[in-house]
Amino acid sequence: MEQIIELTLDAIAHGGEAIGRHAGKVIFVPYAIPGERVTVEILEEKERWARGRLVGVLQPSPDRVEPPCPYFGQDLCGGCQWQHIAYERQAELKQEIVADQLHRLGRLAQPPVADILVMADINPGDASTPEDRPGYLAYGYLNQIDLVVDREGRISLRRANGRDLIAVETCLLASNRLDQLQASLDVAWPELEGIKVRASEETGDALVLFQSSAEDQPELEIDLPAAVAVRTVHGVQPLIGDPLLYEEVNGCRYRVSATSYFPANTAGAAALADTVLAYAGVEPGDVVLDAYCGVGLYSIPLADAGGHVTGLESSPAACEDFAVNAGERENVELHEGTVEEILPVLVAAGQRVDVVILDPPRAGAGPEVLRNLAALGPRRIVYLASDPASLARDGVHLAASGYRLVEAQPVDLFPQTCRVETVALWKK
Repeated sequence: MEQIIELTLDAIAHGGEAIGRHAGKVIFVPYAIPGERVTVEILEEKERWARGRLVGVLQPSPDRVEPPCPYFGQDLCGGCQWQHIAYERQAELKQEIVADQLHRLGRLAQPPVADILVMADINPGDASTPEDRPGYLAYGYLNQIDLVVDREGRISLRRANGRDLIAVETCLLASNRLDQLQASLDVAWPELEGIKVRASEETGDALVLFQSSAEDQPELEIDLPAAVAVRTVHGVQPLIGDPLLYEEVNGCRYRVSATSYFPANTAGAAALADTVLAYAGVEPGDVVLDAYCGVGLYSIPLADAGGHVTGLESSPAACEDFAVNAGERENVELHEGTVEEILPVLVAAGQRVDVVILDPPRAGAGPEVLRNLAALGPRRIVYLASDPASLARDGVHLAASGYRLVEAQPVDLFPQTCRVETVALWKK
C-alpha cells in the first residue's frame, strides 16, 4: 500500500537530496529544493529515516527552474541531479554541504569554508542546444564521457537507478567537440561493455576507448579525426593513432593516456591547480611530495615555482605520462607504486618533506596514510577531495596528528550535479 505524505523541506543532504522531517523521521527527497512544500511517496523506510519519490510540488522554491535536458528527471538519466535548481543556488548548496560535512563528521565547530569557486556565469541565458553552450560552463563543460550501448545498439547512459540504460542523442554537459564525436559513433559489437570518449577543446585532440572482454575488434564508422583504441583483458590496443591525447592547463601541456585520470572539466582543472599552487606556498628549495600525482597536473607547476617535487603514483600509464610531462626538469622525480607501500619507506629513511599535496581516491586516504604523511613533518598539507565526507573523516586524523584546517575551498567542477570538489589547506 502506497504511503503519500506532505512535508516541508529544510536542508540538503550530502548525496544531493532535499531533507524534510515527518513523524520523527528524516525524509530524503530527490529532485526537490530546500524551502519547498511537497508531497512524497515513501519508497524505503528505516527506523530513523525514509526515502521518498517526489509526487508534487505544492509551494515551489523561487530557485526552481525548468530543466533544459529532455533526459533529466526521476527514472531518467542519472548523470545530473540538480538541473531543476538555478545555478546560483546550486553553488550555495554545495558550499553548505562542505561546511556541514566538516562540522558533523570532521568535528569542527566553525569550519573555515571559503566562498565556492564557480565555473559558470550565474545568468547564462538558454543552453538547451549545443549551439547555445559556448562560454557557458554550467553546461557544455565535460571533456570526457562514459557511454554504454543498449541491446538495440543505441548510444546510452545509465539511468538514475544505476542499473538500467537510457538512449540519448546528446548530453548537454558535454563540450561541443565531445558532443560531435559522440554523434559520429556507429558501433556494432555485441561484446562491447563501454565507451570512454575524450576531447580537448584546448588542443583539438580526441580519443575514443572501447572497453570489452572479447578478443575481436569492433566495427566502427567515425567521421571526426580521433585516436581510437580498445581495452581488453590484454590491455590497451591502438586501432587508429596513439591511444592518448594532450590537454593544456594554465599554459602547461599534459599528455594523458587512454587509461590515465584527468579532471573531466578542463577549466575546473585550472582552478584546482591555481588553488593548490596558492595553498602550497612553495618556496625555492622546498621539498614537495605529491601523493597520487597522476599525470603531474600539480607537480609540474609546483616544480616551476621552485620546489623539488617527488610524485607517487601506482598507475603505469600515468607514470609514463608523468615522465613525458616533466620533460627535462631536474627538480622532479617519480616513485612508481602505491602510496601505502612507498610512504613507510620514506618515513624510515628520514625523508625531509616541507609540503604535501594529497589527491586520494574518492573514499579518502585513510588513517595509516595520514599518519605516515604526518610523520614526514610537512609544514603544510594540501588535500584535494572529490567527496567532502571523505575530507571530513580524514580531517579528524590530520587534527589528531597536530594539523589544523586553515581553509577549505569548494570548487564547482560539475554544475547540474550534486558533486563538489574541495581543496583544503592544513598547517602544522
